[in-house]
Amino acid sequence: MQRMTGGRLPHALLVTGENGVGKRLFADALAGLLVCEKPAMAGGAPCGNCKQCELVAAGTHPDIRVYTPEKSRMIKIDQIRALSSFAVGSPQVASRKVAIIDRADQLNINSANALLKTLEEPADDVTLVLLQESGRPVLPTIRSRCQSLLIATPGRDQAATWLAGAVKELDGDSRPTPEQCEKALGLAANAPRLALEYVTGNFITTRDEALENFRCFMKGQLSLAEAAKPFKAMGLESALWLFEGWAGDLARIGAGSQPRDKDAADMLTFLASHNPPWRAHEILDAIHESRAAGVYNVSPELEAGRLLIAWQKLMPVRRPAAG
Repeated sequence: MQRMTGGRLPHALLVTGENGVGKRLFADALAGLLVCEKPAMAGGAPCGNCKQCELVAAGTHPDIRVYTPEKSRMIKIDQIRALSSFAVGSPQVASRKVAIIDRADQLNINSANALLKTLEEPADDVTLVLLQESGRPVLPTIRSRCQSLLIATPGRDQAATWLAGAVKELDGDSRPTPEQCEKALGLAANAPRLALEYVTGNFITTRDEALENFRCFMKGQLSLAEAAKPFKAMGLESALWLFEGWAGDLARIGAGSQPRDKDAADMLTFLASHNPPWRAHEILDAIHESRAAGVYNVSPELEAGRLLIAWQKLMPVRRPAAG
């Protein structure tokens, strides 16, 4: 907001933060503020009454465009070409245009290169807002042409307060309990938007089934195909997020810290006691490979199976009893 009031708003803003921390919520709010006819700059809020605000509220503002990954999980060059045409055109009803790229870390190499021209020769009446998930790379040539803004993950109390307020707006019959909200926050590592998604969907139920299958598979009590089923059901990205959280907890335990996922603590503590700390990084490398392969529409079930096998290799080898 200080940048806006001082006339220093960049033509391109790269907003970085953890999954579910509220990057898209911020981008949408910023877009509404930028097209508003009478924004309250001191409070950082649109007026809510002008024609522009009415269009934003209806989700039909023609001067705000959002570009997201398509079925390939990447933002394609045709989308960036459409963005470039939008950027050089005149605004239809507002005094400026806003283009949101959600997510800039999923631009393929061709679309990323196509975006550079728009970033290098920006029109005066357009603002580009690029969203990047922490830990996911963006081309240095794109990063260097944007001003960066980090949205930090809030503390537990702040995240819990936000989640409680969001839950209050839900229908009473489907409103999650405080205990469910607490669990969702833990699984989401305090990312409030992700926690809301968890607590209003079926992720927690599927995740609990996945954890039980994980335990049974690690003990040799369940086949690989059966163990992978709940991971497939939750989708590749959610499955990788879950595995990534467990790998992070394995590293934390190995370093003498406390795990975030209390439900998985017993299994992860056992594994940490039988493996050197660097094995957790091997698991993380395997997860990153699966995430990169996701661009090519790989099977979530096959990737889950591959990662389950990598985890099982951490189990101590049982030696036959001496005869």
